[in-house]
Amino acid sequence: MKWDAEGKPKKPTIIGIGAQKAGTTWLSQMLGQHPGVWAPPLKEIQYFNYLHNPEHRDWLPWHFRRGKANIEKRYATRGEEMPGVVSQYLSRITRDPMFTRHWYKQVFAPAPEGTQPMDVTPEYSTLPEDGVAEVAKFLPEARFIYIIRHPVDRAISQMKMNITRAGRKPASLEDWLREIEDPVLADRGDYQSYLPRWTAHFGPDRLLVLPFGMIEKAPLEFMRRIEAFLGLPEFSYQGLRSKVFAAKTGLSVPDAARARLRAQFEPQFAFLEETFGQDFMARIR
Repeated sequence: MKWDAEGKPKKPTIIGIGAQKAGTTWLSQMLGQHPGVWAPPLKEIQYFNYLHNPEHRDWLPWHFRRGKANIEKRYATRGEEMPGVVSQYLSRITRDPMFTRHWYKQVFAPAPEGTQPMDVTPEYSTLPEDGVAEVAKFLPEARFIYIIRHPVDRAISQMKMNITRAGRKPASLEDWLREIEDPVLADRGDYQSYLPRWTAHFGPDRLLVLPFGMIEKAPLEFMRRIEAFLGLPEFSYQGLRSKVFAAKTGLSVPDAARARLRAQFEPQFAFLEETFGQDFMARIR
């Protein structure tokens, strides 16, 4: 475990900004293996969206409680005692005052000298314009990674997650059509609105946009592009072809519902093709 117990508060230099259900957990697990990168025990620090997306604040206490409990469970499952420095760290970053600038920098304090601290929070992709402007001002040295997934596939993955968490069981086509009307599905995959906010502040030297399909079909190429972007030496990753949070079985979306989503997201497809071209589009799934 890479850990500097005496480390000073610091800002992250690698930011995974999204999109939700587009491989950000896999990205965090892979980059977290690299000796030149430090990932906090809790994925998704949620700092900037707490400040700029007030509707997210309702579920953030649950997010941090769950994250802390999952870490404790992993140690217990292995029959290991959690190191005192990790326990103290988790206690500090999960109690008030939270979501201050000092708190955010404390999250990355244990990053050893010479490593790049990383914050992977897909909700950042949904920041309003003033939120992205604050990110640009507060993190002038950071580089950003945005993974683009096929809009329909991404929405269905998110929908299945939400349905499972809520304990719902859509049985009819009408049930599924009601599910796809959830505005959250369109919001998290609104590349047409969100991506220009980021490209307005960050050029290709600071913002790397990659297609989701590379994770399954060319994971090593995917990581090599990220290493080059971040100025990291090549590394041999474990579990490149592993799947994280695979879709739940037993939830099959009817073709008619998929077709409705495809029609709904037509502007997104047009925007992505115009922005990135056909070769990129061929790799988003």
